Order: sequence, then structure tokens, then C-alpha cells
Amino acid sequence: MPRTIALMNQKGGVGKTTTAVNLAAGVSALGKRTLLIDLDPQAHATLHLGVEPAERGSVYDLLLDTSLKLGDVRVNARENLDVLPAETDLAGLENELSAASDRTRRLSNALDQHAAALPAGEKPYDFVFIDCPPSLGVLTLNGLSSVREVFIPMQAQFLALQGVSKLMETVKLVRATINPRLFVTGVIICAFDASTTHSKEVVADLDAFFEQSRGSSEPWANARVYRPAVRRNVKLAEAPSFGKTIIEYAPWCPGGLDYKQLAQTLVSEWDLLQGVKPDAAKPTTKPAAKTTAKTTAIPAAAPPAAPPASQPTGQPVVTVITPAEARPTEPA
Repeated sequence: MPRTIALMNQKGGVGKTTTAVNLAAGVSALGKRTLLIDLDPQAHATLHLGVEPAERGSVYDLLLDTSLKLGDVRVNARENLDVLPAETDLAGLENELSAASDRTRRLSNALDQHAAALPAGEKPYDFVFIDCPPSLGVLTLNGLSSVREVFIPMQAQFLALQGVSKLMETVKLVRATINPRLFVTGVIICAFDASTTHSKEVVADLDAFFEQSRGSSEPWANARVYRPAVRRNVKLAEAPSFGKTIIEYAPWCPGGLDYKQLAQTLVSEWDLLQGVKPDAAKPTTKPAAKTTAKTTAIPAAAPPAAPPASQPTGQPVVTVITPAEARPTEPA
């Protein structure tokens, strides 16, 4: 059974697609067989990997035609990394599936069918990442019905905190109505500027919010802010124009180091749950020459306990997070 993760944020331009692509690339470079599903009609994750939707189809065709199989439309983008490419036609899928009773579970059904009948000699996926569109429609619901975990990429800005509360409400609704296994694993801070006090205050507010939720029945009761934060870095913006991940384009730039460390964290967490020894995940690519880039210094929070298999659900509540009155202590 793979680790299934949806990356979502209803606000665009926060680093969601960049995070989805580079986490998938980082995990696959550690030897884990990985599938990246692009559910965004903008197809930015597809373009980021330099993939053109094949003539045989895209994720649009897979969701529309139930006779197709996942293997009919996937593309092998890199070693250990497959992608279900997107195309602009996805924007009209909601209208085309409006009368289908299973419209929110088409992707989940396709993944289950593939896992149940693997082609001869094919290994199952270890990780599945889904890049959800910045909206709550049939595409996002397909993504959320297909995973257990939700990661929220966001920037360390005050208004982003209000967006996080709305996302939590959305996850709670989906868990109550569509996918009872769903929970929020954590937040990944993107475009982080360690030199500003405001950024550190936002991270501290998020830490406090998640800490207050410990022991509750909320889907985010075991969530946390992942470290390191991904530092603001122009190389992350340049890489897609070359059809490359940051792991390929500039692996030792600050953003590249951050995504590699986050990928290692995800693999280590999963290996621990699967009973795999810590040294089992080894890179499949040679590291580039090191630079003198420094790691991001933000206050560390203790990791939460492993999430329970199931949690009771309740009525959705909108949680508004406000900035802390006292500023956090500057890290050493």
C-alpha cells in the first residue's frame, strides 16, 4: 500500500505545484517508486517535468472513460517517477461528469484497479502525489477521495493563515462525506524569508494552532509544520522553463537542499511505519558538488505522534487564526 498524499491550497501561486513536483522527484531519487498525478487544468506539473500529454491520452481521458486503465495514460518521466499528465480539457470535466454518480471517485477507482491487477513484473508504487487545482470542484474531490494525507503548501504570510482555516474546513467536510480516512499531515512553508520577523511569527502561530489541536478529533490533530521551510530562491522559478526538477537543475541551491531534506523526511517517516531499516532508502542518482548554502533557521517543533487509523467526525467549524501578540524568540 503506497503513501498517498494530496497537495492542495485554494490560493494559487503559493508553491503547490513546485512542491508536488520536487517532492516527487526527491522521493523517487531515493529509490521509491513514485506516481505524480496532475489534476490541475493548467498542467503546470506536467510542463515542469517536460512531459507532453501523449497521443494515447491524459488524466482527463482516464477520468472520463472508465474503460481506460491507469497504465494506458501514464508517462514514465524519470527513473522511478511516473506521471499522469494533465491537459486544459480538464477544466470542462465537471460539466461532463455532472450526471455520473461516481464522479468524485473516478480517480480512486482507477488507482484501486491498477493496484489490484499489476502488470507482470511491475512493482507497486511506494508514493503517490496528487497536485490538486486551486479550487474545490470535482477534480479536487477526486484527489481527496484517493488519498489518506493532505499536505498544505503555503507562504508565511498573515492572510495565508485565514486560507488555512478554510482548507481545514474543506478537509473536514470531505472526510465526513466522502473519505473517512482523510487527515491533514502538515504544512510546508514555501518561499520562506528567514530575515523577516513576520515570517517567523506566522510559523510560530501555525505551530501554536496545531499544538492546541493535539488530542482532539479534528483531521489535523496530528499535523505539524514541516522543517525545513523552503527558502525563496530564483532557481526554483527557473527550473520549469527547462523542463527539469530542482533536483536536476540546481540540487545544491537553497531550495534544492530544502526539498531534498523534506523528501528524505517523508521517506524516513514511511519506512519507519513500514518497519524498514533507516539505511534502506538510498539515492539512485549521484549528488552534485556541494556549495556553501546554509539551511533555513526557523524554530523547530516536536513531531506529533503517528495519526490514528480513524477518527470521529463532527460538524465543520471555521477556525480563524490570528497573529500572536508576542513575537517569537529569534533562533540562534
